[in-house]
Amino acid sequence: MQIPFHKTHTSQEEIEAVVEAIKSGWLTMGPKVVEFEEKFKEYIGCQEAVCLNSATAALHLALKAIGLQRGDEVILPTNTFVATAEVVTYFDAVPVLCDIEEDTHNIDVSKIEALITEKTKAIIPVHFGGQPCDMDEIYEIVSNLQKTKSQKLYIIEDAAHAIPSYYKGVKIGNLARTDITCFSFYATKTLSTGEGGMATTNNSDYAKNIRVNRLHGIDRDAWDRYSAKGSWYYEIVDNGNKYNSTDINAALGLVQLKKQEELREKRTKIAQKYIEAFSGNRNIELPVIKEDRETSWHLFVIKVENRDSVIEELKSRGISCSVHFIPVHKHPYYKEKYGYIDSDYPVANTVFGKSLSLPIYPDLSDEEIEYIIQNVIEVVGI
Repeated sequence: MQIPFHKTHTSQEEIEAVVEAIKSGWLTMGPKVVEFEEKFKEYIGCQEAVCLNSATAALHLALKAIGLQRGDEVILPTNTFVATAEVVTYFDAVPVLCDIEEDTHNIDVSKIEALITEKTKAIIPVHFGGQPCDMDEIYEIVSNLQKTKSQKLYIIEDAAHAIPSYYKGVKIGNLARTDITCFSFYATKTLSTGEGGMATTNNSDYAKNIRVNRLHGIDRDAWDRYSAKGSWYYEIVDNGNKYNSTDINAALGLVQLKKQEELREKRTKIAQKYIEAFSGNRNIELPVIKEDRETSWHLFVIKVENRDSVIEELKSRGISCSVHFIPVHKHPYYKEKYGYIDSDYPVANTVFGKSLSLPIYPDLSDEEIEYIIQNVIEVVGI
């Protein structure tokens, strides 16, 4: 049996939606992008949603919208995909790395305050695997800083894993005290458009800034200019980027959006089977989900000894696994550029050395799930 780490859920409905978009003649950003933004906004419950070609683009333009400047500092967890730090460097600003919690793999909020300086501009909490971070504690840190030092600190959520996820009953993407939230629709994500992303906010000024900057700083989108009521004339009002999405991607997104609760339920059932099978196994440390939040189950991460050899043995048995993530402070470029010291991140180092992500996509069959469980237990022992 061969089981890939991930398989994107698609059906005839997605195929037909893409064909329809192609036949419409709108191959780039057009009416489907507008519709996707509206439907996504309704689903999340937020006031604004701006569709982009990646979560990286969303994070970049979110930082631009809050006015990040050269020399500013942005606090983020070291346990994240490098894009979270990379976008900070686009401004010649400094990514300040924070260690993580051992149980959730999320940013350790107890260590944030010690990292704040007068140059700190923002915090980017990353909802690892779909489990929301301790947002109320982060809001309190920001509020106290505003009161004691009159220093404005922005919050941009990296929600690449978090659709749909809930924090105290509220969907991620609509938390009132967050400035901007950024989602990913990459091929492996819970909602996939192949490549894509979305920025959500309840601040119309941020949304307007992101819209302008997603297409070269032009004052109006292509849809506005080339539709029947549009005009050929445009002006460049900012130094923007080429970050717009396309109607083909949006057509996929519209279909996938309708299935989000159904697909999340399927991933949850797989997670429950894993938890039931591995509970009590002294050689497997299971993920911990806090009681006041709900995860999308984008990832199911266990911790084991001899992680690398376990991955290789499972691979030889036809089961593909992955590791999330190689901490940012371990990558040569970032280590050399910013002087990160390995010993400053003891928890992330420990977590990295033991973490193993198992397949958890909706189209896994019962037979495949049982095969994974059986072989994991055989390889790690009981």
